Amino acid sequence: MTHTESKKDNLSAAIRGLTGENVARCYQCGKCSAGCPMSQEMKLKPHDLMRLASFDQADRIFGDESIWLCLTCETCSARCPNGCDPARVIDTLREMALARDPSRWPRAIGAFHAEFLKQVKNHGRVFELGLILGFKLRTGRLFDDALSGPGVFARGKLALQPHRISGIDEMRKIFEKCENVENRDLS
Repeated sequence: MTHTESKKDNLSAAIRGLTGENVARCYQCGKCSAGCPMSQEMKLKPHDLMRLASFDQADRIFGDESIWLCLTCETCSARCPNGCDPARVIDTLREMALARDPSRWPRAIGAFHAEFLKQVKNHGRVFELGLILGFKLRTGRLFDDALSGPGVFARGKLALQPHRISGIDEMRKIFEKCENVENRDLS
């Protein structure tokens, strides 16, 4: 019996089954964490998450908000000298956390994802101003960064009107199909 087979939770085996990633291959050089744009905000850096996953420490991983701070920019994966994919592992850890306890989804992150998908469904792409306003309304953070707004508008960084793609009807059909599958799976 190997080290991971004796573990009650066997998180590393679950990750390997879902992604093909062997988290034990990470030799903890820290290059992923050194390049991570969010590492200063994370209590558990990408290399820490890989180590904890290899030791099947699900409670420590899921008890911390670090997995929710990952931007999935994949800098960590690109920098890994051993070919590990921490971004994929972190994304899988988020999915596993939600499967264990959907209430663990941080409210602001859930609001962002919901508004992002709404914008794509309605316009075929993200309408940034609509995303910002929708997110602010969903979270009640209306004035958190209001002072940066005028500068963003002055530099022409935000369009006042959404741009629609030409195949918007096809995009909506994709969303409908996904919603039907999701509803069927929940029944």
